[in-house]
Amino acid sequence: MTFFAEIYTTTNMANSFIRNKRLWIVILLIAAFVVPYLPNWIEKFKSTDTPPAGPEPVKPAVTVNVPAFNADSAYAFVEKQVSFGPRVPGSTAHKKCADWLVQTFEGMGMTVVRQPFKAKTYFGTLDAVNIIAQYKPELKNRVLLCAHWDSRHIADNDTKDQEKPILGADDGASGVGVMLEIARILQQNPIDMGVDLICFDAEDLGDDREEQAGSSMMTQNNNQAKAKTWCLGSQHWSRNLHKPGYSAQFGILLDMVGARGAVFPKESYSANNAPRIQGQIWNIAAELGYGTYFPMRDAGYVTDDHVFVMQGAGIPTVDIISIPNQPPHSFGAYHHTHDDNMTIIDRNTLNMVGRVVSTVLYRKEAGVFL
Repeated sequence: MTFFAEIYTTTNMANSFIRNKRLWIVILLIAAFVVPYLPNWIEKFKSTDTPPAGPEPVKPAVTVNVPAFNADSAYAFVEKQVSFGPRVPGSTAHKKCADWLVQTFEGMGMTVVRQPFKAKTYFGTLDAVNIIAQYKPELKNRVLLCAHWDSRHIADNDTKDQEKPILGADDGASGVGVMLEIARILQQNPIDMGVDLICFDAEDLGDDREEQAGSSMMTQNNNQAKAKTWCLGSQHWSRNLHKPGYSAQFGILLDMVGARGAVFPKESYSANNAPRIQGQIWNIAAELGYGTYFPMRDAGYVTDDHVFVMQGAGIPTVDIISIPNQPPHSFGAYHHTHDDNMTIIDRNTLNMVGRVVSTVLYRKEAGVFL
């Protein structure tokens, strides 16, 4: 039994060796054909089957020293304007605030021009004034910043005291507050570039009354006529430039840039007429970490001061305006109500917009914007 067992074991070992030898031959033959093509197959697998990675983080396009924007200072500038009361053209509060704006800009080393005009509104004619603060007016290389400084004469979106004027903390004062802080920054951190900071008057006195039913042509004509009842200060300035032959490479309009929960999608007149400038501003916002608040989506068309700056002065101008909601309250529930007061103003929003605009200016002066 031992002899036969040894023969059986030896036979099994031989058969096993033969089988393993054949297996190794097969493996080697497969490897000979597969290995040369393996890198290409791996690349193909990676390019077609691997799920796409998340978006690349936005990297700074260039290193330029941009001075810090002081949100507390901007907030104080907004608060000071509101302290005068509703700044409706022709009112005592309006005149006092105008004097303060002129003195404040001049105290920051600006050359200031008052541009008085008659604001022919849908309800009467009022005394109004544009205030133009010029940083280094002797330089030809210029950028325009603008905002309206008046507040609405009625609270037509409110449920109470609709015939009384509103404070306009966000809708008016916030944009001017950001500009005043930028003026302070320019005084302390000079640049070799001209900047004009224009406070347009009588922007918010437009006719927003509902139309009576009529033909589509009549409605269209009425809408066009109504559009011109707004932005009276920028309309006057564009027809009567504060300096003959004045021009700027581009402009930025700041409107409603201080409220809590603000969102700044891309306004459509700006997108149509100044797409490159708008795109770079929104890219800077994303780079600074504000992409959520400056979404790339379209906001629709807003008749604002930038429209008349572009039409009358030919300066491509981008409107940074908060449109956080869908209609009918696109501009926020506080819009054109008595709730547009200091309780809705947020330092974080002011800081965000101020940093974006400051970065634009200092990069432009360094030659890396546009």
